Amino acid sequence: MDDAFALKFLGALIAIMNPLGGLPLFLALTAGLGAQAQRGIALQVVLCIAAIGAVAAMAGTPILAFFGIGIHDLQVAGGLMVLKIAFDMLAGTPGDAPASPDGAAGGVAFYPLAFPMLMGPGAITTMIIFAGRAQHRGADWAACVVAFGAALLCVAVVLLLGARFGALLSDTARVIMTRVMGLILAAIAVQMVVDGLRALLPGLG
Repeated sequence: MDDAFALKFLGALIAIMNPLGGLPLFLALTAGLGAQAQRGIALQVVLCIAAIGAVAAMAGTPILAFFGIGIHDLQVAGGLMVLKIAFDMLAGTPGDAPASPDGAAGGVAFYPLAFPMLMGPGAITTMIIFAGRAQHRGADWAACVVAFGAALLCVAVVLLLGARFGALLSDTARVIMTRVMGLILAAIAVQMVVDGLRALLPGLG
């Protein structure tokens, strides 16, 4: 296994996925749930990210080509989705917040937590690129698997510890954090859309 390749891949994934950046959204969407339900959602998020990453690595390019869309189209769409969530957080009404623990696991784990917040267009592109490099280097899949597994572990640790941290917050602190993080999330979403549009329409740059 190529250790340098694995470390480079892991560094790229952690930087793009940014688990700490996704933590406020996780806490906001699971605010009404108990610690056990939050841990369950955190594990569901990790499983969803693993599935998305595996599909992207093995068949990402052919799937996008089949539908006639590019990664930058996905980036703009994902940015708009995140922007909608950010507006809901600023208004104090997260549109995708689960109403009950039973509906929570399947409701927010995939969208919007796994996709597009953590495993968004940037992370999907990274998976496709490094999987292609591994194939050209003699199918060094072991390095890809180890790096992706380590990234999943980082996400799991951040979300699980975040659930414990969230249980210590008062209602007022939760409201303040949700509003502030909604503003930050909106800025991130705008940047996603702008970057995608610049790639699609070079004249805008």
